[in-house]
Parts: sequence; structure tokens; C-alpha cells
Amino acid sequence: MTTTPPPAPTLSVRGLTKIYGRRATILRRHPHQLRAVDNVDLDIAPGKTLGLVGESGAGKSTVGRLVLRLIEPDAGEINLLGTDIGKLSGSALRRMRSRATMIFQDPYTSLDPRMLIKDSVAEPLLVHTNDSRSVRHAKAKEMVRRVGLDIAHMERFPYEMSGGQLQRVAIARALITDPAFIVCDEPVAALDVSTQAQVINLLNDLQAERGISYLFISHDLRLVRLIADEVAVMRRGQIMERGSAVQLFEDPRHEYTQELLSAIPGRSPRQRRFDGDTTLRSPDPVG
Repeated sequence: MTTTPPPAPTLSVRGLTKIYGRRATILRRHPHQLRAVDNVDLDIAPGKTLGLVGESGAGKSTVGRLVLRLIEPDAGEINLLGTDIGKLSGSALRRMRSRATMIFQDPYTSLDPRMLIKDSVAEPLLVHTNDSRSVRHAKAKEMVRRVGLDIAHMERFPYEMSGGQLQRVAIARALITDPAFIVCDEPVAALDVSTQAQVINLLNDLQAERGISYLFISHDLRLVRLIADEVAVMRRGQIMERGSAVQLFEDPRHEYTQELLSAIPGRSPRQRRFDGDTTLRSPDPVG
């Protein structure tokens, strides 16, 4: 009896390294260097979420930008959607970025304040497709509805909307090109607890519908255990521990992981609930 091999990972990273600072020269023998990312290996399966956790300055966001080549690595291999993206340039790299996108932490700074919401959501289609303006706006309308916003929001500017609404706009913008992979860089850190739950629900629902893989970056382990299938714990540019979410939260092996878990106030690792009894359920539109 033959067994079906597992699908190839959406993202596979080996030896990823990013160094900042001065390098040694003949005149400068003592370089000041920071290994922001130091020999990191990661894998994310199709339709799954890897939570990347750690304290501020651990290198998590740098990893997120490296795997999309928003910044260039100093070493390592990045295989995304079956392609070594280190070998891509020009139009080939732009095409890849239509299939691999990013949701940033602060929607206020990630959206152009001078653009109507309908234009912000549709803008990636202008870059990656030959769609007409009417087709772009029709697709934007469909996506705005899907993320739980009213169509009337499309005629607003960012300053006229709440933080929760704007983060839904950012999600709609990230989804408009039908990506297979999304880096979620602290996507709910700036939101209140109840709105965090709604946005996490939305991300989970979209993943179930579309088979998207997420790299979910956060310093908040409460959030990570609500969305991640696997978790990697990062400290000072290195991966300290990696495993399934169940294993890592119930039986952490590394001392640093244990410290992070012990810092969660009044919560058992098995308790999948936000403070204030705001449980995850189907998302409602954010007001």
C-alpha cells in the first residue's frame, strides 16, 4: 500500500541570516555588528499558520521582511511557493509578490491617507494586473464585503474609520491579488481586545476558505495560541524552540519558552480565551 507524500511547504527557509552594522576592514579591525537574524530555518505547510513569537527586538519582523525580499538577506535560501526567490528579479519578483503579501501592524501608516478606501484596496491590482478601473473597483467591493465592512466604507478616507475597520481594509488589500502566503506582522497589536478577537476570527475563516498559509508574527502568546498550528520561539535573532502549538504551550522544553509562558497573566496554556471573557467566534463587523 502506497502512502501519499506530504505536500511541499508553502515556505521553506534555510540558514536565513541578516547582519546590520559595520564590517571589518584593514583600518577597522573591530566591527560593530548585529545579527538581527542568525541562521534561521523555518517551514510552513499549505493552509497552515506558523506563529513566530519573542520579545521586542528578537528579529521577528526582520524575518517577515526577509522572506518576502522586502529587505535582502546576507545568507540563506528562501523557497516560496516552490521557487527560490533569491534568484528572482524584476517582473518575476513582482509576480511572486502578488502571491505573497503582508499585513502590517499599524493600518494608519500602511494606508495612504490621501486615498479613498476603494482605491487603497484596489491599488495592488493596478500593479499586478491589467484590469480596468471598473473591474478593480468591483473586485475591491467584493473584498470589502468579505472582510465584514459596509460598502459605504469604500467612499471614506482612512481618518474617517476606526482602527479595527482600517485593519480589515488592510486585510482586504492583502487578499485582493488572491495570495497563497501572507506575512501577518503584529496585525492586531494596536487594537483593543474585543477587536483583536474579531480580526483573528476573520483570518482563521479566510484561511479555511482559501487555503492561505500565514507567518503570524507576535510578541503576544495569547494571540498566537489562538491561530497558530506550529510555533517558533525567537530570541536575539535565533530560533530557541519550534514545535506544534499544542506541544509548545503544554510542554515547553526551552527555558526561554517557559519564561514567556509564565509571563501570561492568569492564563493556563490550555485555556483558549481572551481576557475579559471575549471568546473567539464568528466575526462581526467592526464598528
